[in-house]
Amino acid sequence: MTSRWRIALLACCLAVALLPAAVSAHVMATGLAVVTVNDREVGYRLTVVPSVLPEAAAQLLSRAMAGSRPDAERVAEVMRRAVVVRIDGAPCRPGRIAVQDVGAGLKALLDYALHCPAAAGRLELEEDWADLFGDHYVTIATIGSPRGGSEHLLGPDTRRVTVDLAAPKPPGLSGFVGLGIEHILTGYDHLLFLFALLIGAANFWRVLGIASMFTLAHSITLSMAVLGLVNAPAAVVEPLIALSIIWVAVENMRAEGPAWHRFAVAFGFGLVHGLGFADALTPLGLEGWSLVRALSGFNLGVELGQAIAICLVLPIMFLIGRLARAVLVYRYASLAVAAAGAYWLAERIHFG
Repeated sequence: MTSRWRIALLACCLAVALLPAAVSAHVMATGLAVVTVNDREVGYRLTVVPSVLPEAAAQLLSRAMAGSRPDAERVAEVMRRAVVVRIDGAPCRPGRIAVQDVGAGLKALLDYALHCPAAAGRLELEEDWADLFGDHYVTIATIGSPRGGSEHLLGPDTRRVTVDLAAPKPPGLSGFVGLGIEHILTGYDHLLFLFALLIGAANFWRVLGIASMFTLAHSITLSMAVLGLVNAPAAVVEPLIALSIIWVAVENMRAEGPAWHRFAVAFGFGLVHGLGFADALTPLGLEGWSLVRALSGFNLGVELGQAIAICLVLPIMFLIGRLARAVLVYRYASLAVAAAGAYWLAERIHFG
């Protein structure tokens, strides 16, 4: 194998590491469930945003919210299969199900009442909305009782959670932390932008500086957007995120500039990416302590996921950096990154 082919092969390996999958970013839709327990009665109230769900599910919910009885019955039928509650192993009996419009068509509330054979004990919640909401849908479930409450993340990796209702449960962050980790690890555009920034970073301190600027910036705009201080439409934010990937990739193919310039780019475009992160929480319409808890946990999860991703790809970058023709490898990889960014940009401008 010639030297040129070896370089091309290494570039391809780096591109594969930088681009986990050639699919659209943010494949995840999120719902917020509140589970209340009162003696032998369990209430399950799920809030979802139809616009982020698969088209068939969105249309079904829209018709049900508009008063279509057959569609409301179809939603109820799916819900009885998708949500199962047990107390001490005994299944709770399905009761009334209502589909309500709680945001002028922007949000749907699925209100489900269940009747259980016993009070207290261990509550088991099992959920699988894949047939209606898609394989990547996740629910943040807040399970409350007179003794306390806690958050849990239910989705493709965890379909069931068990809670001891007799034991006090302090409010937790785990569900939102898990959502943040999953959001960044499936947000391939965010990861690709970050990895493109790190291409050619010669040492740990430069990597730390770039990652810190990106983290600081997206934390600022994530918080501002979730708190309602800024409101940027996704039709603007998503193309800008794709453009940021192209921008950095093109810079990588040119002569390397001073360190402060890369830090400035990481911070500037990090502000835009933070607005993209906010899409996971803003539609839920949280308030008060729930909002503070969600924002803190989600932001922590994003940072943990980001750290995991960097730790996985950094050894590959440092290994390539020791090669005699590392610059050529980085240019091949940056070309692949630019192509991915261009694809996303065209897709987001075309489909909105």
